[in-house]
Amino acid sequence: MLDYAKATGLRTDDNPARWRGHLSNALPARGKVAPVQHHAALPWQEMGPFMAALQSQPGMGARALAFAILTAARSGEVLGARWSEIDMDAALWTVPPTRMKAKREHRVPLTSAALATLVDVARLRLTDAPDAYVFPGTSPGKGLSNMTMSAVLRRMKRGKLTVHGFRSCFKDWAAELTAYPGELSEAALAHVVGDKVEAAYRRGDLFDKRRDMMAAWATFCSRPYARPMGTLVTLRAG
Repeated sequence: MLDYAKATGLRTDDNPARWRGHLSNALPARGKVAPVQHHAALPWQEMGPFMAALQSQPGMGARALAFAILTAARSGEVLGARWSEIDMDAALWTVPPTRMKAKREHRVPLTSAALATLVDVARLRLTDAPDAYVFPGTSPGKGLSNMTMSAVLRRMKRGKLTVHGFRSCFKDWAAELTAYPGELSEAALAHVVGDKVEAAYRRGDLFDKRRDMMAAWATFCSRPYARPMGTLVTLRAG
């Protein structure tokens, strides 16, 4: 507000609340006095049993949560999804820039499991309007509440988890159990990688490679994790 007042001629003095070159010399950095709080996430090793339990949950909120996990999408992107963004034949979900955090179009490859979820909710469609919500709420013309998926977690006795934390779970799985490069999982999460110069030269979205990775993620989510056995060594007496 003070910066705006100066820019519009309502005041002439410098902003006394300016951080860079002013308060930064007198106060500690915010990260030192307020540690970063990460979203509570399910350990990636537990994804198989969790997804099996989720599939048994009734309701649109459970289907939306499963879709969010399988696509590694943000909750807002899922809750705001319209049928016009979905191409079932091409197994593709195209999120427009207006609904993305980075304001860039995001193409999401849909696995067979994600498509099966869409088939389930499509049976409940009350209108063929292309702009209808994929995951409609109880009020006509409205999507699900942003608390609906959290309510599913509480119903499953998993209330300490966060919906956003499943994106971290996906990232941890990709980093710790697969050989997929980090830039691939970052692209799946719709994160902006690199500076503006690198972004200007990186025109592709690694879509075909991401399709393979998301298929591997869906397969991993469909079964219990079997920890690799160590190498057996035969000991000989004498």
